[in-house]
Formats: sequence, C-alpha cells, structure tokens
Amino acid sequence: MSIKIQDIIPALHSHFEGIEQNMEIDNVSIDSRSLQNNSGTLFFALGGQNRDGHQYINELINKGVVNFVVTHIPAETKDKANFFIVDNTLKALQDFAVYYRQLFSFPVIAVTGSSGKTIVKEWLNYLLSPDYTIIRSPRSYNSQVGVALSVIGINQKHNLGIFEAGISIPGEMEKLEPIIRPDIGLLTNIGSAHDEGFSSRDEKISEKLKLFTNVKTFIYQKNDAVSALLNPSIKTFTWNFEASADVTIGKNQNFGKTTLTITQGIISFKVDIPFTDDASVENAINSMMVLLYLGYSHEIIKERLAGLYPVELRLQVKNGINGCTIIDDSFSSDYQSLKIALDFLEQHKTHTKKTIILSDVFQSGFETEELYAKVAKLLSGHNISQVIGIGETISRELADFPNFFPYDTTQEFLAHYKANAFENETVLVKGARSFRFDEIVVFLEEKTHETVLEINLNAIIHNLNFYKSRLKPETKIMVMVKAFGYGSGSYEIAKALSHQKVDYLGVAFADEGIALRNAGIKTPIIVMNPERSAFAAMAAYNLEPEVYSAKELRAFIAVAQQKNLSNYPIHIKLDTGMHRLGFMENQLDELIDLLKNNNLVSVKSIFSHLSSSDVPEYRDFTLGQIDNFEHWSSRLISELEIDPLRHILNTSGIYNFPQAQYNMVRLGIGLYGVGNDETERTHLETVGTLKTVILQIKDIEPGESIGYSRKFIATENIRIATLPIGYADGIPRAWGNQKGYVIINGKKAVITGTISMDMMMVNVTGIDCKEGDRAVIFGKNPSVVNMAEALGTIPYEILTSISQRVKRVFYKE
Repeated sequence: MSIKIQDIIPALHSHFEGIEQNMEIDNVSIDSRSLQNNSGTLFFALGGQNRDGHQYINELINKGVVNFVVTHIPAETKDKANFFIVDNTLKALQDFAVYYRQLFSFPVIAVTGSSGKTIVKEWLNYLLSPDYTIIRSPRSYNSQVGVALSVIGINQKHNLGIFEAGISIPGEMEKLEPIIRPDIGLLTNIGSAHDEGFSSRDEKISEKLKLFTNVKTFIYQKNDAVSALLNPSIKTFTWNFEASADVTIGKNQNFGKTTLTITQGIISFKVDIPFTDDASVENAINSMMVLLYLGYSHEIIKERLAGLYPVELRLQVKNGINGCTIIDDSFSSDYQSLKIALDFLEQHKTHTKKTIILSDVFQSGFETEELYAKVAKLLSGHNISQVIGIGETISRELADFPNFFPYDTTQEFLAHYKANAFENETVLVKGARSFRFDEIVVFLEEKTHETVLEINLNAIIHNLNFYKSRLKPETKIMVMVKAFGYGSGSYEIAKALSHQKVDYLGVAFADEGIALRNAGIKTPIIVMNPERSAFAAMAAYNLEPEVYSAKELRAFIAVAQQKNLSNYPIHIKLDTGMHRLGFMENQLDELIDLLKNNNLVSVKSIFSHLSSSDVPEYRDFTLGQIDNFEHWSSRLISELEIDPLRHILNTSGIYNFPQAQYNMVRLGIGLYGVGNDETERTHLETVGTLKTVILQIKDIEPGESIGYSRKFIATENIRIATLPIGYADGIPRAWGNQKGYVIINGKKAVITGTISMDMMMVNVTGIDCKEGDRAVIFGKNPSVVNMAEALGTIPYEILTSISQRVKRVFYKE
C-alpha cells in the first residue's frame, strides 16, 4: 500500500487539519498497542462503550505516528499531527476500504453463512493457491472492522481475493458488500448462529444475500428458504443431494472417508474427501463447487480435494519445557497472519526473551526480496531475541538478520536443536502446514496427561465488552482474577485484560498478586483479603490492600512508616449488609480519626459488597445496601476531604443495578461466561471447555458391574468408555452414578458407576467412537451452570475445583 494524503481526504469524506500533506500511507491501524504503528500508519481512532481510540493519540504521536482519522482533535494534540476529521471513524474506515478496493480489478470470492465460512475460505485458498496469488481474510476477520482491514491488505501482485463476511444484526451486510465487491458469491450453512439479532430466519437469510447483489454467479446448496428470497436476476450455480440442482451429489462413507459422486448434466465422477462428519462434507462440497465453476478438470478436483485437512483457526498458548511459554500457530505462514501473530506474541508474552520459529512465508503478493525485507522489518520492530528460520527461502533471505539460525527442514531442526536450548522465554511457532511445525510444538510443549481445560480468550474479551456496554463510558472497571482466575488460569487472562486496559485487577491474597507481578503484569492490583504478615511483600510488589478494620489499618500504617512510604494507595471496605468484612457505620468515627492528616496512606477507593444482587426477591435489601453505601461513603469523602473511586457493583450488580455504578464496578464470574439468570447468559460466551480422551472401550454383558462399590449393574449389553479424569481433577463424585454426562462426537454419554480419583466410565452404547476420541466434560453442553443446578451448588464451586494438574490451553480465534 502506498497512498498519498491528498487522495485520502475525499475517500474519507473528511476535513483535513494538519502539519504536512506531502506524505504517503503504507499501513492502516486501529490498535494503539500494536508495535507496527509508525510514521507511515494511518490510525483510525475507533470509539466504543469504554474504549475510545482518541485517548491514545498523544501516546501514538510520541511513538512516531503522524496521521489520524478522528471525530475531534484532542486539545493536547492540536498542531502535532495530521488529522482527518469525520463524523464516524468506523464509517470512515469502511469508506477508505471501499476506495482502496476500487483500485484493483481482479476477481473476488465472497463467503458468508452461519457456519463454515472460515473453513471454506481456508480450503479455497489451499485448493486455488497453486494457480493464483491470493489475498484472503486473516483468520476470522469477517466483522464490520475485520472485512475492511482484510481488503486493505491487497497489493498489486494479488490476482484473486477470498473474503468472508459475518453479520449479527440487520443493516450490516449492505456496508460490507461495496468493500468486498465480489464477483463470485458462496453461501455456506444457514443455522442458528446469531438468530437473536434478527426477527426471523428469513430476515437473516435476506440480510446475508445482500452480499451477492452484484455477483456474476452465486453458489449455494439449493433449498426453498434461500431460493424464495433470492433476487431472480442473480445467476446461480447450485448443488444438492437430490436431482433438483445444477450439480447432484451422492455420498458414501466408510473407513474414515467420504466418497462423493458428482453429477453435472450427463457427466459424473467420484471424489474422495478425508472426512465423514456432515459439516466437513458440506464445506468440502461448497469448496468443490467453486472449482467446478472455474472450470477445473475432474482429475485436478479429485487430487486436490483428497488433500483437504482439518483447519486450526486459533492461536494457542501452552506451557512449554524449562519454564517457556509456547504460542502455537503451526498451520499458516503468510505475511498478513504473521503481523497478527506478532501482535499476539507481544500481548501474551510471559518472558522478556522472545523467540520465533518461522517457516518460509507464502501467499504475500510481494516479490521474494521485498517480502523478506518486510518480514525483517516486522521482526526488528517486535524486538525478537532470536529467529529460527526453517526453509530454503527464509534461510537464504534472512541470512544476515541478527541472531538468525537457519535450517532447511523441520526434521533438520529437530535433529540438531536440544530441548534445553529454550529456557524461560516465549516461543512463537509459526509455519505453513507443509512444514509440520506441530512436531516442533510437541517437542517444546510441557508433557502432561490428556485432560485439558481450553480457555477461549476471545470469549473473555467478548464478555468483558458485554458488561462494559452496560456502563457509562467514564466508568472504570476492576476485574477479579482471584482463585487462579476462577479456575481458568490467572496469568494469561490477566495479560489479556491488561491488553484491554482494564483499570484494576483483583486477587484474594498477596501471593496471587506477586505471581502476576512476576509474570509481567503492570496493571494496578487490589488484594481483597490481605494478611498482615504479607504487608511488607505487598509494598515491595506495588500491591494495594483492601482495609476492612481499624486494627488492620493500624498494622498497615506501621509497615508504611517502617518502609518510609508516602501516600500508599489503600481501599476502604464498608460492611453495608454482607457482614463478612468491612467497617460498620458505628466504626466510621475511628476510621476517620486514623485517616485524617495521615500522609502515609491515601484512600484510592471506598467500596462495599452486595450480598444478594442476583436474587430478585431481595431487591429492596440490595437497594438498602446501596443507600447505606451512598451515605457512609459520602460522609468519609466529606470529612476526609478526599475524592476516591467508589464501587459496590459485582457481576450481577452490573446487570441488575446499573444506576449504582458510581465510578467503578467489579466484574467477576460474568467474565468467565456465567451469568446469574437465563437472560443474562444469552449475552455471554463460553470461556472454559474441559476435555479429555477415551482411554479404552469395553463391551459389558448383563449382570456385570462397573466401578467401585458396584453402584451400577448392567441389565443389557452395553459399551463403556473409560476416561482419564476423576475427582482429583475436580469432578464432583456426586456427578457420577447416572446423574451426569459428557459429550462424545456430539452425543450424550451418561457417567456410569462411581467417579473414581483419576477415572470415570461413561456409557457409549450407540455412539460412533473409538479410543483416542475427545470427550467434553463441560463447556457449552453440559455447562457449569447445568452441572451446578443438578448438584445443588453454584458454578463458582465447579470452576474453582478444577485441579491445577489439569493443563490449561489458552487460545484466540
């Protein structure tokens, strides 16, 4: 990209105020935290409920960024940079993408649907890349922002585009259509995803079809719902399992593959694909239809579809050997996804030292020398400690890069590199699928048993933003990461939250806060249950104590005096009705006396805790707590002549009592996808999914028993699968004996007999499964809410009981 500023002004429909018009733009950014921001960046200051890009402009100017798209010029930045002033910065980003798309005339394929979009896009890239230089959406960049950023990645060497588009409410697709301006349209499966954003399934289909208003051909599985809503002037190319479409598909499944019989007119041929599940078969057919439309021979179609592979759509963070953190991105290597992976590395690095293991880079649209010059610039900008290059091209092109270690093949690297060469560093493993970097991940990953708790970092951010949307823009937010992040793992979650610039993190005890500081977390941390023995350590690690009694306050003041501290931040807790910790009303006089004219400590916030904000029948009691808090905190503020933060709302309080948000709230269990009622839960995404594998499958005859104490006696022939997870991993014993269940290959398998310390048995009669297949213990189904309700407990207990011997794997879509 190289765009002159003079051309940008009309493209953005903007008013220009600046210091220099004779400049060019070679990069677009919406993230102030990216290390790729520089003097050639055009930064769009997007707004949001609780995050506004305008507030980071001065910081970006200091980093060398000169060009900004804004709705207003912040006073402190006037005359310091170039500003393109618009009414709406998101619309301006989309307008710029429309302008940029019009500079190119090669064919573009657009993919939309309820599911399968990203898989089909990645498979089309694989199927067509031998013949085209392709620009495609990175990962799942299919939103109002993501589509624009994807299109802006086009360069002069590309000759085919593949972009996916997703919508969640009416009116969005008509904004994406002129950005993509597709020639070929492809509709994948229409399911229930995002149904809540539309009045009916027909409305959702109609909105998605707006993407194909101007296509030359529209490809879809023929069905009455879509056909009835489709503009009859649009040329179609359809398929179905019946003879009513342009292409008729027959299928036969055996031995882990599906044989498709493709009939088009009088011509018929067969194709083998290495999948048997319905979703993959449908995605493969949609991909094949594009090859048919483009005129590929049957021989090439058969050869390439046989090579389809499972697509991993997420970056995963894993514990590595020797104290390392591994970021697994071992399935793609192109320039656009490298930029995303490096930003992810910066966001989630645990250690000062950063290593990248990188294969040859493909599908860039640049000449080789230009491409690797850009790659070198990216790596230098991210302060990578060492680069291990695997592949003949990268070994040659980056030979002079500092601390670069070349290998021709993955096997050569694995044969020569010793495991102890990596220690206390963050290692990004990024390679094209053909390089089999999954073997490197296995080499570097800490070896644990097969049970894992997968943590979806996208869902964490989604849930955070949902609760932010219920707050005033100026309201600060404190997020609780105590109890090992409610069982999910506090380090990586704290990093993700710090990257989102939350205002405070909350932990229960000082050692949790110290661990976060040692992991590099710089966000202010409040210790909610500080022990007096830890006061000195808290001061050493800049941790801020909750103060709930005069005795505790005197003890901390004594430590502050001993350490020669001044105005050390503390947080005063009031007991307005919870009756757990905090100052009662009759103790305020003593508190005021201790704090007045005291310069050793400074009251950073005053807060209280609601006991029943999730219980509708106690609404009056909750309102009474809020009233007490208002009066008591106001008295402290008045008599001490201070201006602290005030906060009383917890997760359910944010949802049910937004009028009492004061100037900060505390988000806890809601961040992890657990709401307090069904309505609230519909807005949240599942964060943690606990999985294990089938160790063994056995056939059990009538009269035989299963598990300890013979709690289950078979009355008929059944099949039993043994799973390596038990109550030592945190699964309640009460969930056994036919009360609970797991999900195996989409089917419910009831837990049969007593759950033991390290294992459980489940009934897989009638379920198509084999040893090594995955079993979901909880996630979307069963959810921790389902489990808690069945066991007469609360989701907190389920989540926090998961043993730390269970490996946590963090991923981002």
